Amino acid sequence: MNSPTSSPTESIDRFFMQLAIAEARKAEEKGEVPVGAILVRDRRIVGVGHNRPIGMLDPTAHAEILALRQAASRLGNYRLPGTTLYVTVEPCAMCAGSLVHARVSRLVFGTTDLRAGAVETHFQIVTERALNHRVEVTGGVLADECRALLQHFFQERRQKPRSSQDSPAAFVAP
Repeated sequence: MNSPTSSPTESIDRFFMQLAIAEARKAEEKGEVPVGAILVRDRRIVGVGHNRPIGMLDPTAHAEILALRQAASRLGNYRLPGTTLYVTVEPCAMCAGSLVHARVSRLVFGTTDLRAGAVETHFQIVTERALNHRVEVTGGVLADECRALLQHFFQERRQKPRSSQDSPAAFVAP
């Protein structure tokens, strides 16, 4: 529920973050780390993604990358100025760099990533002055809900026995 002091921007941010959380739940249903992303321009969704590196056999198939790819295809341009990316978790270095290259205007994320966060936690890639583009950042939107989704996922994984599919295959030289 909106607090009496919330701004229209805060309300919009919460609305689109809820949609990103719904995308994250799709990833979780597929056994992927629950991260979801929604890319918006002029309050219209232009790209959507949820983590799929396992299912797509693609280490770059992060939620943010998939949303950027979809938007670039839909809009017919690899540059995405005037867009805002809503993502449930602070982006990693690959995704943060992609936001800079795509010229995304604004990033809104839910919870920080203490292991691989590259926007505020370990690096500040999207605001790095040495780069030719900087992204405006708003962190902590629905952070508790985003964090709880990740924590639940990893608690469930720790309780299940690991299958041979989760383990890297042994390499045997000829």
